[in-house]
Amino acid sequence: MTGSSTDHMLKVTWSNSTGWGVPEIVPYAPLALDPAAAVLHYANECFEGMKAYRNKRTGKIRVFRPDLNAKRLNMSADRIALPSFDNDEFVALLCAFAGVEERWLAWSGNSTISESDENDFLYLRPMMIGTTPRLGLAKPNDAMLLIIASKLPSWHTRPLRVLASSPEESVRAWPGGFGFAKVGANYGPTLQYQTRAASLGYDQVLWLFDVEKQYVTEAGGANFFVVWRTEDGGVELVTAPLETGTVLNGVTRRSVIELVRERMPEVSVIERQFTIAEIVAAVDSWRIIEAFTCGTAYFIAPVGEIGVSGRDVKIPLKAEGKSGEYARTVRRWLEEIMYGEIDHAWGVAVN
Repeated sequence: MTGSSTDHMLKVTWSNSTGWGVPEIVPYAPLALDPAAAVLHYANECFEGMKAYRNKRTGKIRVFRPDLNAKRLNMSADRIALPSFDNDEFVALLCAFAGVEERWLAWSGNSTISESDENDFLYLRPMMIGTTPRLGLAKPNDAMLLIIASKLPSWHTRPLRVLASSPEESVRAWPGGFGFAKVGANYGPTLQYQTRAASLGYDQVLWLFDVEKQYVTEAGGANFFVVWRTEDGGVELVTAPLETGTVLNGVTRRSVIELVRERMPEVSVIERQFTIAEIVAAVDSWRIIEAFTCGTAYFIAPVGEIGVSGRDVKIPLKAEGKSGEYARTVRRWLEEIMYGEIDHAWGVAVN
């Protein structure tokens, strides 16, 4: 995922003695960090991924469920001994920052950027880092909260090919670890396996856990869902549970679950541990309906193939071979909220 950085960044510093300082929105520029800064040695770093959207008709900009990102940022910060930040203040700062950068979002009412795609969005990246300039493994006495943004085009990804990992070789997360927190240390160690998967023609790694059971957890950095028919003919939407601590409590994940439970009463939404063998069995018995990943970056992305022990397991695709019907429907519902096409509490206006 690449994009053009916007003109500004938001910055606020913290110290153990004085607490949080006064937030500033300043020109985008490199940071000056002491080489002994805690973040560079002990991975005291967490972040969030969010998007701001402009409504084509009214020009209003919205962010999607920022309160959930605020809570998750604090949860991640706590896991790596960084300070908490007031949730409401975080949302207010985020909205103020998005408002300052609104010129990056095209709107037909603004002729200066009318050539841009009106479906573009701002990818917002809040982050918190430990900045104490001293070597030694200890809770940081200094920290910094930053928000930056990049302009990105809206896209509908082609069906993904994912490679099931080998738990004997590598796991992304484990019970009692930090796989539930959005910290940088969750992502860097996955790149070696991701690079290998890409060299074999796959888009992402489908991370499995437990050598014997091979439970399905996440796909790359996204939550993973499968839709299948049960033995008695019912339809289930299944995803890994949060209780194991091996998957991220994704905002899109939560939204998918809540919308399907509210609007598709014929579908049973199940949060439980399930195995790669269950997926293969559902494919072989023609019970599989579809699979998709979800997250802020790639939004709702259909899965067309899963590489399992040398076999490419085909997942059905409808909608002209581009997506399953459930993924397409949920994507449409979410876009209506995100772009402000319907009034909904999840879409928070910033201007």
